[in-house]
Parts: sequence; C-alpha cells; structure tokens
Amino acid sequence: MTENKNTQISGAEILMRALLDEGVTTLFGYPGGAIMPVYDALYDYRDRLNHILVRHEQAAAHAAEGYARVSGRTGVCLVTSGPGATNTITGIADAMMDSTPMVVITGQVGAQMLGTDAFQECDVVDITQPISKWAYQIRSAKDVAWAVHRAFYIAASGRPGPVVLDFAKNAQIEKADYLPGTIDFIRSYVPVPPTDKQSLAEAAALINEAKRPLVLVGQGVELGNAGEELRAFIEKAGLPAGCTLLGLSALPTNHPLNVGMLGMHGSLGANKKTQECDLLIAVGMRFDDRITGKLDTYAKQARKIHFDIDPSEINKNVTVDVAVLGDCKETLPAVTALLEQKAHTEWRESFRQWDSKEHEVVIEPQIHPADGPLRMGEVVRRVTELSQDKAVLVTDVGQNQMMAARYFRFTEKRSIITSGGMGTMGFGLPAAIGATFGAPDRTVCLFLGDGGLQMTIEEFGTIMEQHAPVKIILLNNNFLGNVRQWQQLFFRHRYSFTPMMNPDYEKIAEAYNIPALTVTDRSKLDEAISQMLATPGPFLLQAAVLEEDNVLPMCCPGHDVDDMMLEA
Repeated sequence: MTENKNTQISGAEILMRALLDEGVTTLFGYPGGAIMPVYDALYDYRDRLNHILVRHEQAAAHAAEGYARVSGRTGVCLVTSGPGATNTITGIADAMMDSTPMVVITGQVGAQMLGTDAFQECDVVDITQPISKWAYQIRSAKDVAWAVHRAFYIAASGRPGPVVLDFAKNAQIEKADYLPGTIDFIRSYVPVPPTDKQSLAEAAALINEAKRPLVLVGQGVELGNAGEELRAFIEKAGLPAGCTLLGLSALPTNHPLNVGMLGMHGSLGANKKTQECDLLIAVGMRFDDRITGKLDTYAKQARKIHFDIDPSEINKNVTVDVAVLGDCKETLPAVTALLEQKAHTEWRESFRQWDSKEHEVVIEPQIHPADGPLRMGEVVRRVTELSQDKAVLVTDVGQNQMMAARYFRFTEKRSIITSGGMGTMGFGLPAAIGATFGAPDRTVCLFLGDGGLQMTIEEFGTIMEQHAPVKIILLNNNFLGNVRQWQQLFFRHRYSFTPMMNPDYEKIAEAYNIPALTVTDRSKLDEAISQMLATPGPFLLQAAVLEEDNVLPMCCPGHDVDDMMLEA
C-alpha cells in the first residue's frame, strides 16, 4: 500500500501534538535559531499551549522546576542550541539533585552538520547525561513522538528527575506520521522496585520493639503523594517525626508529632534526639550531609529503617538494618497495618526541654525582638501568619532560605520550593514565577536576599509581561549573608568580598511596573505585609534587616549533628 504523504506533518508539529497528549498546558522558554521551526509550530498552538517567555534560559529551567514542585506535574522548558542549551545546565543539575520531574527540549543543528563545529553546535547529550535521568538526540521526525512520550514517562515515574531531548533542526522540519499515544513501560527500566514482604514485617517488628523511635520525613513523601499515609503511620505508633528541608510541608507544622526541621540549621530537639533514639526511620530521604553532620558518629546507637523508591540510596551514606523498597504510598500503609497502637508519651515529652531552650535563646529573640533593626525571622513569621499559613513558600539560597524554612509554617502539601541539593543562588525568582502558573489559586511568597535577587533580576521582565502574582520579600542585609556568617564564625571576621553595594530596588521595580515598598520600622511591618498581600499581581517588599544577623542553631561542619551552636 502506498503511504499517503499528505497526512504527514512536520517534526515540530508532532512535538506540539505529543506535548498535548502528555497533558502539557504550560511551558517556559526562549527562542533561537536552531529551535525556530518549533516556535513557528507553537504559534498555531497558542490557544492550547501557554508559552511563558523568560529573559534567560536558566530561568526557563528554574521556572519549570517551580511549576513541577508545586503542581506535581512535569515541568517543560524549550530553548535553542549552544548557549541556550548550556544555560539550562544549572537547572537540570538542580532538578536531578532535588528529584524534580522536568523535560528540557533543546534545539540542535541539523544532523548532517553534527560534528562540524557549526554555529551554536554543542554536544548537549554528553554534557547532560551525568545530570539527567535520560538524554536523547532526536535526528529524525519519525522519532519525535516516541522520544517525547518516553521522556515524560521517565521524568515522572519512580524517583522523578529531568530528561533532556536534543532536537536536531532537520528533524523539526522533516515530515512523518503521528499516531497519538503515550508510554507506560520501558523494557529494563524499573521505576518502582518490588517490595519484599519480609522487609515490611521486619520494619514493623523493629518499630513495635522501639522505646525511642524517630522518623525522618523527606521530600519522597511529597513526591509520592503519601502525606495521609505518613500521618496514619506516625499517629498509630506515636512516632515523633522531623522533616528535611525539602520535606517540610509533608507534615503540617502544627501536627503534635512534628518535632521540627532536621539538620545543620534544624531544631535543637530533633537533632539532639537523633543521637539518643533507639530506632531511626527514614522515609523518602537520602541522608544528605546537611542532615547527618559527621557520618562516623551519626546515630550509632540506633537501629535504622529506610523507606525509599531508589535502591541506589540504600546504604549509600548510612548503613541501615532494614530497607523497605517501593512507593511509600504503598509501603507505609503496609507497615502501618502491622504496627501496635502506642503513644511513646515519655519519649515525646523529652523533646520539650530542648524545644524550650531553643525557643528562649534563639527563636523568641528572632521573631519578637525587643528593639534594634528588623530581624529576618520576624519578617518571615509575620508573612506566614498574615497569609494564614496557607501560602506557598519559595526561597532563594542562603540565610533567607534557612530563616524562611525555620519560621514559615505549613498547613498544605507541596508548599515549599527551594534549591536543596545544589543550593542554587538565583533559583528563587524564576521558580516563584513557575509556581504561580503551577498553583494559580494560591499565594506565592518568595523570600530572597540581595545577592540572589541580582543573579536573576532580569526575570522582573517576565513578571511584568505575565503580571505573575509573585509576592517578593527581599531580606536586604547588604551582604552575601550566608558566606558572611561563615566568615564571621570560621574565618576571623575577614569579610572577603561579601559586603554588597546595592541598587535602588524600588526604582528597578517601578521600571518593571511592579509595586514596591521598603520597610525599616518594626511598627510598620504588619501594615506593609498586609498591603503586599492585598495588592493584586506582583509586589516587592524590601525589608532592611540586621546586617550581621546569623542563622542559629547551627551544626558546624565536621561536628556531630547534635553539637549545635545556639549563640555566635
């Protein structure tokens, strides 16, 4: 039978249809020469695919991350070849470290020109393979749909992560048939490992025997949509639970079993009790060095259980007694069914002495200072209180990130978006833009510092064009604050290139039609925050905060996790 060439469409249009079949509604990007046929096809799909024009390709990747983290859907970014592609590298690495589902589509020179050092040619596949779940070069129009559907399946299944599709220009122009469909199976790819029933029984037995159990809640709970299952698990056995940075909104802040944030700038009680518990139960977390402190002495007294979907994480940093592999939405209920009803009242009460000490020495002076300049913690706390603890928290990286994590409060799932593993300054602003599209019905509050803001300040242009309702809270201390803190504590106050000369941010915001206000007086803080929250669309609230403030408590590098500094 003769093939009907009239039914064939271009590879670029196949991409559009494949994206729609995958349920894509929003993508973030920046056009250029090698991706121009795709953008030409996109012109006819503007009513179905909402393309957000960013001002820099790095921002496209971070915006796609923010969109994915708050919505639970796969983020998509679209850029050109060469520098367009390489500008997404930081975002790809960030998404890989933080298990964020994202598909990055990069333009590429035509297949016939590969290897000739053509204009804006770059070996994107080899560059991105180490920092992505899958990287593939599309060289023919007939492979477009297959590659796209495969990419979305890999990005979102199992432990999520970024996938890169390098789209040769000839494949964008060539024509081929398009058969609608998606992929839900790839031979040799096992996104969710089988669960050993014996491990479920062994885990339950250890929990039932424990006198001083402690649960470590990671982002895997959020990624697995297992918040309810987690609560049922800890409530049945009376298990106190601390949260990692990325897992903070997996458990409501005010839950009676929530003992606070874990790690370097975490809660004193949670870290102290890590070294006293007799059973450590990790759920969807990877024992990052910021959580464990000195590995040689980390929770040596405790038996350990590790719930995880990724077999490579088991015994990678911390050797465990029982590994429960599988999706925690399924494994947690399976273990819960085997648990005895317990309260562990005395053990839970033992956290209180440390909580009281931290509140007296650190928290109260930070959120209710008697006098002096504004403190970062009090600004964060009033923002969360005045938004009824329902806002999405987005942060940049540094002191602003740790203060926001410590003093923001969470009542809803998928409410924290921050760069955890990579610690990417400049992440906050574009991620917050993405979050407004991923959760348009929620208030998005972005906390950043003067250093991180200037790394991606060009995205004020995206906010202006989209009228993206990002509530930007700039904690301005005229320093690269986190580095300055380390210089103070470990480098004898030698502030080497951390003081910042800052521009007039209100004037910059005005140029982009973003309402702005600066607050320096504590008595005017609530009024300023209320004005920000009540203003439709974007707003920049600059808070002039104490310049040499420090994030405390702090577990110093190389120290045990319970060896925490309360005063600098």
